[in-house]
Amino acid sequence: MSKSRLKNALLWILSIVLTLTIVIYQRATGPTYPVKGEVVIGSETIDYKLLRSHDTEINAPVEVEVQDMEVTGKLTFKRFKSYDEWTTVEMRREGGKLLSELPSQPAAGKIEYHVSLYKDGREYQLNEEPAVIRFKGAVPRPILIPHIFFMFISMLFGMRAALEAIFKGDDNRFYVGVTLVTLFLGGLILGPIVQKYAFDAFWTGWPFGHDLTDNKTLATFLFWLFAYFKLRKNPSNRLWPIVAAVVMLAVYIIPHSVLGSEIDHTKTETAVEQTIDE
Repeated sequence: MSKSRLKNALLWILSIVLTLTIVIYQRATGPTYPVKGEVVIGSETIDYKLLRSHDTEINAPVEVEVQDMEVTGKLTFKRFKSYDEWTTVEMRREGGKLLSELPSQPAAGKIEYHVSLYKDGREYQLNEEPAVIRFKGAVPRPILIPHIFFMFISMLFGMRAALEAIFKGDDNRFYVGVTLVTLFLGGLILGPIVQKYAFDAFWTGWPFGHDLTDNKTLATFLFWLFAYFKLRKNPSNRLWPIVAAVVMLAVYIIPHSVLGSEIDHTKTETAVEQTIDE
């Protein structure tokens, strides 16, 4: 293998590693990633996972695997950003699991909740800070899969463009062009369609709202667009592909769905109205 081919292969491997690392980081730190942990009750270590995202029209399951039949559980919840009082229900046992459900909400509706387990009069609270689950409409797979694919490819080629610039390669315009096209298709065409299915709104970023997912997609696209035009004028330009890639990295560090669509019940209901309803 020639030195140029070896260099190209190594840069692609590094690009793939960087892309996968960013994708895993964003997923693991995002507000839709389940709350995970463990608690020790007696001689049993109980692992739990509390959902933070669920489809509308069906209740969200809350379940904890507990083999000790003497352990009971309670689920406490209320609508997020509301004047609701906390509701507490007993979890039911089915074999080695304690089960309950959170009532389904409309798209962008949220519920905050926590789970407590009990044995011998002692309480074991799984999450001190309430977990917040957001409900969303189901997105058809023929829309969702291409969206994810194009966003992944845009990140991959964006990283490859940056490395091409850093190591003084000659194919930067091609890599930047692929990044730009796939980011446009995945983020600015399919992205709004996904959001329409999920939250009944095509665009909630600037100038209509403050959704960071929409805003960071737009910002990233504009930087890559600027980098592309810079390369058209000067194919040897190495600064702007690197700048665009740094911006892409920076916005991807922001967890996905932060400041996303949500229903604020305090803006449509008052404390007085809530008291009357009760």
